Amino acid sequence: MSANNESLPEVFILLGFSNHAWLELPLFLILFFIYPLAMLGNISIILVCRLDHHLHSPMYFFLSNLSLLDICYTTSIVPQMLFNLESSKKTISYVGCAIQLYFFHFMGASECLLLAVMSLDRYVAICKPLRYTLIMNHRIYILLVSIVLLSSLTYAVSEATLTLQLPMCGHNELDHVVCEIPVLIKVACGDKSSNELGLSVVCVFFLAIPLALVITSYAYIGQAVMKIQSSEGRKKAFGTCCSHLIVVLLFYGPAISMYLQPPSSITRDQPKYMALFYGVVTPTLNPFIYTLRNKNVKGALGNLLRRIFRSKGGLIFSVK
Repeated sequence: MSANNESLPEVFILLGFSNHAWLELPLFLILFFIYPLAMLGNISIILVCRLDHHLHSPMYFFLSNLSLLDICYTTSIVPQMLFNLESSKKTISYVGCAIQLYFFHFMGASECLLLAVMSLDRYVAICKPLRYTLIMNHRIYILLVSIVLLSSLTYAVSEATLTLQLPMCGHNELDHVVCEIPVLIKVACGDKSSNELGLSVVCVFFLAIPLALVITSYAYIGQAVMKIQSSEGRKKAFGTCCSHLIVVLLFYGPAISMYLQPPSSITRDQPKYMALFYGVVTPTLNPFIYTLRNKNVKGALGNLLRRIFRSKGGLIFSVK
């Protein structure tokens, strides 16, 4: 144990894009702009889902939880990335790396499961509309979100802890932009086969099975939508599902290419681009995808903005 403790570095060096130094300034500026945009978009979704009584349904409850996850997900990595892109040291403490590891994987796993739950909600709404309120009652959707969070927490704590116990043998350079399990496994020394196998098995449950549930749900949804006689009804049904499908593709695609392969086979720059995509790009796009394609959300957001401007106008008038 003492040898193992001695092999743990005090800090990790996140090399990031040091091999493409010309990328660092543009990437810093892009993230500096995108991060507030992601916060604003996701906070807006949460506010309209909470304040507009027309959006007090399971679908928008899940959507607001997705936005909350995206806020935490992006916040767990972007501030550190901005600091390292601006600094020449590019370091993160061992404790900071461990905290980032837990939070990043907890939020990521939660999003995987929540997207699957959202597809199940759409299946019930379209394929069993008369029983929707009975099946997706308040107790059920609170229970589903609780299961998502508890399962993800169990995964993050167990996998991250096992990864952090691997001996580093003095290696403290991570060719990545964040602390992520596959990259830490790759640089660790000693026998890592059990960690690789465990990660692959767990990822089947958090990626492959949820994705299979999404595909199955939408196969039944597609059949149900084609049976709708009204073209307006079909358009409305497709509209409520398209946004979710786009988000699923944006999130699951990069995550599967990163996690459903042995860490030893991951190429040098792949983890960096994948982490940027599913940790920054997707959480930033999610609120805009749902807002632009959802009339209810657009209407609620417009009402909220009008109320804000009216209150400000009334305040200015009263001050004058």
